[in-house]
Formats: sequence, C-alpha cells, structure tokens
Amino acid sequence: METLAATTQNVCVNTENERSWLPNSGFQLRKAGVWFDAVRVDGAEGRRLADMMDSITAGDPGPIVTESNGARAVYFYLPAGSTAHRVWAPGVTRFNSGSGRVSYVPVPALSGETWPLFWYCPPADSGRFVHPAILRNAAAALFGHPMSF
Repeated sequence: METLAATTQNVCVNTENERSWLPNSGFQLRKAGVWFDAVRVDGAEGRRLADMMDSITAGDPGPIVTESNGARAVYFYLPAGSTAHRVWAPGVTRFNSGSGRVSYVPVPALSGETWPLFWYCPPADSGRFVHPAILRNAAAALFGHPMSF
C-alpha cells in the first residue's frame, strides 16, 4: 500500500512541476531552453499561423500567447531543445538557449490581469507543448518557404 501511495504522490508532484513555469499572477519572463523553447511571429502573420495551427490540430495546438501592443507578437511554446539547429521560415524568431546564447520569453498567468499578453491557447494539464514539425511546416506554408529537413 505504501508503494501505491508514493506513486500517486509522485504523479501529483510531476503534474505540478510540469506547469511550474507559469506565473501565479501577471506575467514574467522565463529563460527559454529550461522548460520550453519558443518561436515568435509578429503581427497578422502570427495570428494567421496560430489560426492555422488551431485548425490543423483540431483546436489543440499547444500553448500559444498573443501580445496586444507593440509588434503584436504571437509566441508558440515548444519542447525545450526543439528549435535549435533547424531551419525555420523567414519571419520566425527562435528563443532557446545554447552556448553563449540566452533568450527570455514572456509568459502570462492562466488567469487575472495579464495585459498585454493573453493566452490564445492555454497549456494543457498534460504539459504538452506545440509540436515543432507541425509548426515548422505550417510556418513554411504560410510564408511560402520551402523547407529542407
């Protein structure tokens, strides 16, 4: 019985840890490459890409955030380590960490006042992120950029 209790407790802890990158209120900058990598697409193209991902994945694209001011950026949160060493379409800015490189990405809380950031699609409880290959292909199609894998 103790083994079952310990296993159940670990599952709860792991679920909690999967979402510990989310702030409790407002928004905060998080270092890319630790919990996630991210890509940003500015303006109307970013919103079109988010809509495309929403359609391709039947409404479950993974965590996506929109910005309401400035460049009106759209941030797509991908698994850590998934954006480096890959060709991305022009117009896509990568945020990751590597040798001599540090990137920070804004992350809003799931509720409350987070302006100018809003969840287009909040993270699922499973800790799943945007699928890198699907996003790369969608961005390539949107920008008319042939991808070489």
